[in-house]
Amino acid sequence: MLSDEKIVEKIKYILLKQGKNVDNITLDSTLRDISFRSLDFAELCLRIEEEIGRELNFEASQLRTMVTVDDVCEFIKNAI
Repeated sequence: MLSDEKIVEKIKYILLKQGKNVDNITLDSTLRDISFRSLDFAELCLRIEEEIGRELNFEASQLRTMVTVDDVCEFIKNAI
């Protein structure tokens, strides 16, 4: 199982590649505040799927409920 720390690391990596500041990202950070967009979420999912060797299991409607980094972490852990 992926830890919150591993998922946050991946989020930071994705945002860092775009030149965004990742120094103050915590579980409480809102996705809006850190400019984490749907394409970033798609990349995160692809990276995790590659790591675990299978597709994540979720419905797209669940994406609308995510507001914070912690929400993303919980979402990913539940989709594994």
